[in-house]
Amino acid sequence: MTDTAIYPDLKGASVFITGGGSGIGASLTEGFLRQGAKVAFVQRSDASDFADEMAQATGNRPLSLICDITDTARLRACMAEAAAAHGPVTVLVNNAANDQRHDTLDVDEEFWDWSQAINLKAYFFGCQAAIEGMQQAGGGSIINMSSISYMMGNAGYPAYTAANGAITAMTRSLAREFGPDKIRVNALAPGWVLTEKQIDKWATPEGLAAHMDRMCLKEHLAPEDIIGGVLFLASKTSKAMTGQTMVIDGGVVVTG
Repeated sequence: MTDTAIYPDLKGASVFITGGGSGIGASLTEGFLRQGAKVAFVQRSDASDFADEMAQATGNRPLSLICDITDTARLRACMAEAAAAHGPVTVLVNNAANDQRHDTLDVDEEFWDWSQAINLKAYFFGCQAAIEGMQQAGGGSIINMSSISYMMGNAGYPAYTAANGAITAMTRSLAREFGPDKIRVNALAPGWVLTEKQIDKWATPEGLAAHMDRMCLKEHLAPEDIIGGVLFLASKTSKAMTGQTMVIDGGVVVTG
């Protein structure tokens, strides 16, 4: 893990991350642990080995919970368990997602509902579950992970891009509604981050070369490249930012 800035207000903060045991989420878990935060994360499979690894590497053990985020009751129960262990969750990172490739004409209702349940519904109910505790704590920060895929108009996964566009819209609405409670809600849209899953499933030499051609900075992204932006949005350093979408993609989409 590369060096990152230290945010003193994150020390001791109660942080909850979905999908925090693999891919980008694992890097985020490590990043917050190294800030001294109290981290709880959920993963569909048992991630106790990863929690052990993090305890050894950082001296700060995360709370690892098994959860299918499409099971809203279970997600709420895990967030309540995290709050009981670490205090009210004041930083929520909705990170878990599934960008399964699919063709529009092959999509049926079952696949559509599955995709939205993972990529959008779980985000909404995660926010809902965190907000009451944040209100009681006097504020908090929610970071919803989106993607530049919908900004690029990418083909090949329309249900996923629809969810990501909706995430940024939802983020703006929640920021407006809960700003008076000092709850900040922002989105972060990564570019193509080469996790093990992406490399195994979709990162062909031709695809990587084509994507590189669109990047201003000629270096593919790794999971650790997303840590700094998330820590910044979580900390009070960004206390005047809400309702925004931060892009970290090496300059593929140029916003503004």
